[in-house]
Amino acid sequence: MHILQPKHSKISKKEEDELLVKLNISKTQLPKIKSTDPALPQDINIGDIIKIERKSLDGEKIFFYYRVVI
Repeated sequence: MHILQPKHSKISKKEEDELLVKLNISKTQLPKIKSTDPALPQDINIGDIIKIERKSLDGEKIFFYYRVVI
């Protein structure tokens, strides 16, 4: 993991269900990320949802982005 690479983590099934209800979308509507992406954790499977944590330019805020593994 590189210092400039944002943190990628797999979310639990409970978090996944809550996210999809909150955003009022289905899993297929999320942006995709390939399972071969080197930033992904080792324990991922196709269909898992990944949470990406990025800091703002000033480092004060953290933004979350979600991707489904294909």
